[in-house]
Order: sequence, then C-alpha cells, then structure tokens
Amino acid sequence: MAKQHYKLTKLELLLRIVLLTIGAGLVSVALEIFLVPNNIIDGGIVGISIIVAHLTSLPLGLFLFLFNLPFLVIGYKQIGKTFAISTLYGVVVMSIGTTLLHPVQALTYSPFLAPVFGGVILGIGVGLVIRSGGSLDGTEIIAILFTKKTPFSVGEIVMFFNLFILASAGFVFSWDSAMYSLIAYYIAFKVIDVTLEGIDQSKSVWIISKESKEIGDAIMSRLGRGVTYLHGEGAFSGGTKRVIFCVITRLEEAKMKSIVMELDPTAFLAVGNIHDVKGGRFKKRAIH
Repeated sequence: MAKQHYKLTKLELLLRIVLLTIGAGLVSVALEIFLVPNNIIDGGIVGISIIVAHLTSLPLGLFLFLFNLPFLVIGYKQIGKTFAISTLYGVVVMSIGTTLLHPVQALTYSPFLAPVFGGVILGIGVGLVIRSGGSLDGTEIIAILFTKKTPFSVGEIVMFFNLFILASAGFVFSWDSAMYSLIAYYIAFKVIDVTLEGIDQSKSVWIISKESKEIGDAIMSRLGRGVTYLHGEGAFSGGTKRVIFCVITRLEEAKMKSIVMELDPTAFLAVGNIHDVKGGRFKKRAIH
C-alpha cells in the first residue's frame, strides 16, 4: 500500500506562506529599487521580462507573470502540485510587488552599489522561496526537460541560458549594463547558496582508520558529536574495515581534522558539504 502524502500542519503552512511572501517581496525590492532603474538585469525569465518591459514600456510585473505561466503548468506535471502552487503564489507576489514599487525612486544609481546590494537582496529572496518549496523562474524547469534529451546537466543548461540572456543586455542597454548584470547575477548566485545552506554550513565526514574506536570516542567527547560506525570491505585488500560517519559544522572542521591526525596520521578522511540536516542528535555543543 502506498504511503499517504504528507500534509503540512497549519503552522508549517503559515510559515511557508510567510517565507514565500518575504522572499518574493525581497526580489521585488531588488528589481525595482536597485537593478531595473540602473538597467541591470537578472538571468532567466526575470531577465527576459526586464528586457521586454523596457522595449515595450509595459509593466514588468505583467511579463513576470505571463512568461512564468507556461512553466507553472510544466512544473505541475513534472514536479508536483505543491511546487506549482508555491511557485504560483511566489510569482504573483513578485509581480504585484514590482508593480507597486515601480513608482518608487531607486535607492542608488551607483554602478557599484546597485549590482552589489541588488544581487544580495535578490539572492536572499530567491533562496527563501526555494527553501519554501517554490521557484520564481522557469529556466530550471526548461533545463530539467532538456537534460532528458541532451548530455548536459541542469546547471550547465541554466548557465548557458543565463549567459545568453545577460549578454542580450549589451545590445538592449549597453555593454556596461551587461557586465554589471553579470556581477549582480554572480553575487545573487552565491547568496542563494548561503541562504539555502546557512552561514554555519553542515558537513558530512567519513573516516576509515585502524584506530576507529579511539577516533569515534574522541569525536564524541571532544566535539560533542554523535558518530555512526559502518562496516565496509576494501575492494583492493578484501579486508573488513570500520567506517566512521558523522555530521559537523564548518567551524568544527579544523578541530575534526586535528583529532584524526593526532590519533591516526594515515587515516582516510573525506569531508563533504550538506545542504540540510534534520533529526538525530545534531545539536551544537562545546568544542574541547
């Protein structure tokens, strides 16, 4: 029997709506108060909407909504109802927000400050929307469809689309605008990562050592982190090995490495980034 689809509680639903509203609102502020008045565009559907709105002198919010509609239908079929509804709500808030903010004067016309602050605010807003299960741009959905028929990854296809759109700003506005747009896009891209992963980013750690018990005990006592022992087999040697797995924060990485090197300098250590951690005993405790 298939498991019943998980339903959000009223509090979770309210939190999602609030985050979607704040995120889409911040994107509206970034566009109308920083980027658009300075002829700086973003990538994806937002960038296309800015260019078309400039050429037609029609409201930006109109094109943000109309150009995203086809991808809402595709997103509903490819990803699901919850994603489509969250995206629709975010796009509507963004479209209304840009319309209401359009008469407001830009906060700065500095070619340095506009892309920097616009990119930061845009990145935070988009990151909040993505964390809430939605999207404000249909480019990713196009990329998912293209990956089924091409050897390219989603990220590569999105980058190709966005570079083409950002380059278009050079013909519509100026080449200075295109370069400033690239700066804003890069900043927003990095801020989205920080918003999704958090400043105190979590990391997964895998350790293979003949001193696994001592290292595991040291991690628990000196870092205050729980560990899990996994049993593996070496493909080359054929011998059994005990593998230590644990999750730490970015700030604890240096201490973790020093513990491992202190107890077994020949140990195999692999550290990777984790976007989210839930459950278990992942709680912050003092480092000794």
